[in-house]
Amino acid sequence: MPILDDLKFQYKTGGIVQKLIFWNVGVFILSLVFFYQFRTGRFVYPNWLALSSTFEVFALKPWTVVTYMFLHGGFLHLLFNMMVLHFSGRLFTTFFTERQLFGLYILGGIFSGIVFVLIYSLLGVSSILVGASGAIMGILLATAVYSPHMFVRLALIGNVKLWHIAAVLLIMDLLQLPIENSGGHIAHLAGAFFGFLYIKLLQSGTDLSKPISKLQDSLVGIGKPKKKTPFRKVHKNETSQTRQKGFTKDMNQKKIDDILDKISQSGYDSLTKEEKEFLFKAGK
Repeated sequence: MPILDDLKFQYKTGGIVQKLIFWNVGVFILSLVFFYQFRTGRFVYPNWLALSSTFEVFALKPWTVVTYMFLHGGFLHLLFNMMVLHFSGRLFTTFFTERQLFGLYILGGIFSGIVFVLIYSLLGVSSILVGASGAIMGILLATAVYSPHMFVRLALIGNVKLWHIAAVLLIMDLLQLPIENSGGHIAHLAGAFFGFLYIKLLQSGTDLSKPISKLQDSLVGIGKPKKKTPFRKVHKNETSQTRQKGFTKDMNQKKIDDILDKISQSGYDSLTKEEKEFLFKAGK
C-alpha cells in the first residue's frame, strides 16, 4: 500500500520528534480498539497503564509514570499535544540534539507524573492522569528559557517572542488550576518547571538527559553481536590534509554560530533556503 509505505519511510527518515508523534498516534489508535467505550463516548484506561494518584496503586505499578504520557483522553487532547510537540521540538533541536530532546521528554514526563501523585496523595484526591502535556511543556519551556527572545511567526498574529508564548500557556494553566482538570494543569506546570531546571543545570555543565541516552544505547545494543577488531597500533602524523579538515571544521562551526545568532534575533523563518539546508545537514 502506497500510504503505508510512505508512513514507513517518514518514520524511518524522520527525527525523534516525528517518531514521538508516531508513537503517540499509534498508541491512540490501539486505545480506540481496546479502551474506548462507545456507549459512554470516553476512554476508560486501566490503572496498570494510566497513572493513579493513589500512592499505594502507584507503588505497585511504578511503570505507569512512563506509560501514562503516551495515552490521551480524546482526539482533541492528542491533536493539541502533537501540534505543540512538533512546534516546540523543532525549536528545541535548533539548539540541542535529538538525544537531549528524548531524554528531556521522558524525564519531564516522569517528573510531572511524580508531582501529580505527591500533590493528589497529600490532598487525598483519587484520580488518574494521562497525556504527554507535562513532557511537552518541559521541551517548550526549556527552549524558551534558553532563547526567550527568539521570534516565532504565528498565523493571524505575526511575529511574537518565544517567551510570550510560554508565558501565555503558563498563565492559562494557573487560571484553570482551581476550575477543571486540576491534575492535568499540575502536570503542565511541573513539566514547565523541569524544563526550566534542565536548562539551568545544562548551562552549569550538568546534562540530566545523559542517563536516558545511556539507557537508550544499552537497549539498542541488546542482542547485537560485539564486533571483534584486531589491535593495531596507528601512528598519526599531522598532514596538510589533516590541517585542512580542522580549518574546514572551524569554518563550519562559525557558520553554525552565525545562523543560530540570526535565529535568536529574527526567528527561524528569517533564514534563507541555503542556511536552512546547511543547518539541517550540520545537525545530521
